[in-house]
Amino acid sequence: MKTTWHETTLGKLVDFQSGGTPSKGNPDFWNGSIPWVSAKDMKQLFLDDTEDHITTSAADDGAKQVPSGTVLMLTRGMTLLNDVPICIVRRSMSFNQDVKALRPKGDLDSRFLPYLLLGNKHRLLSMVDLAGHGTGRLNTEELKTLDVSLPSPTEQQAIACILGALDDKIELNRRRNRTLEAIARAIFQSWFVDFDPVKAKAAGRSPSDLSASVAALFPDRFADSPLGPIPTGWKTLPLYETARFVNGAAFRSDDFCDSSEGLPVVKIAELKDGLTAQTKFSKRDAAPDQRIDTGDLLYSWSGSPDTSLDAFLWALGPGLLNQHIFKVVTANVAQQRFAYYLLKSMRSVLVETARNKQTTGLGHVTVADMKRLQVCWPSSIVLITFDRLIAPIYDKAFLSTLEIQTLTALRDALLPKLISGELRVPDAERIVGRAT
Repeated sequence: MKTTWHETTLGKLVDFQSGGTPSKGNPDFWNGSIPWVSAKDMKQLFLDDTEDHITTSAADDGAKQVPSGTVLMLTRGMTLLNDVPICIVRRSMSFNQDVKALRPKGDLDSRFLPYLLLGNKHRLLSMVDLAGHGTGRLNTEELKTLDVSLPSPTEQQAIACILGALDDKIELNRRRNRTLEAIARAIFQSWFVDFDPVKAKAAGRSPSDLSASVAALFPDRFADSPLGPIPTGWKTLPLYETARFVNGAAFRSDDFCDSSEGLPVVKIAELKDGLTAQTKFSKRDAAPDQRIDTGDLLYSWSGSPDTSLDAFLWALGPGLLNQHIFKVVTANVAQQRFAYYLLKSMRSVLVETARNKQTTGLGHVTVADMKRLQVCWPSSIVLITFDRLIAPIYDKAFLSTLEIQTLTALRDALLPKLISGELRVPDAERIVGRAT
């Protein structure tokens, strides 16, 4: 029984603060050290940094700043047609006019606030209206009238502690994955882009950080190639020949079915955000290479160049691949790992290729582009040695990603039950204890 809970409204629990955009025409206001939040930054619950930054001059001129721990919610933009992004800033930040900062008041615990919002996200999404040109909007005055149930301060803290522990573990895994990814990509860059071991040997030096046996696998000179000088004995290949790039299928509206009857149709949104309420399902036939499963390497070749074009490792089980995404098929897992880091290393080139053909905000990398772009392909022994070195890093990061999926599913299942009082804290603690 929710004996210690009481009914109230969101407006009685939080104050809403609007953001703003410093003048784009004033160079003194931009490229500073203060993160400036817009919709494109609000991808995860915890926000450590942003794409754009403002200066202290902009802050002094009136740009709003909020301290670490503040909850931000997007209230205007195309994103609201599918989701209501909510995040917690991990440092002092500023934010634009499409974002609201929410500050708790009264009996609302600051750590419980984000979970209160997340647990009511489906209701927030139902409040979104159209503000013109298909842009979604959440009206602040209507948000204030949203009725919510509030437990006692003690139970708020306990609920926030349970869900926060799961989110902390999810965030720890993400940070670990970023570190592992950086290590592996640095090795790839050194060996196959900058050719550091070959340059060292050509200069009569021992390659740093390599054992003598590994250093011996690299040549000590360069040969001419269409790419310029590359290590002797290595070769150039069109990017398209480094793997089989199989495009996904085109789906029509009558291909979709209830989620219990089919497989998820994996589009760019699913690559970036996972399976959501907006994910479509289908039971139509598809070629084997257009079916995907956990561990498959995918490349999104069409969309917004800066945010959509990238290589992804799929981790959410069986699915059907939508067009505009390649399934990258290799002869073995060693070549798959190499192809993954190769595509990551070429991201800036591929993004620029797409941007040069960008129309209505979208760009794409065609098969013709991939046949034109040349890459350096190492000797077999160097490729195998690279794989032996980075396979544990790659596999550890992927296992961490799978754990993130499990923890996220558990948190998402507990969240609405806890903030509604359907599940009480002692029962939730036992569930989390068994899971972790």
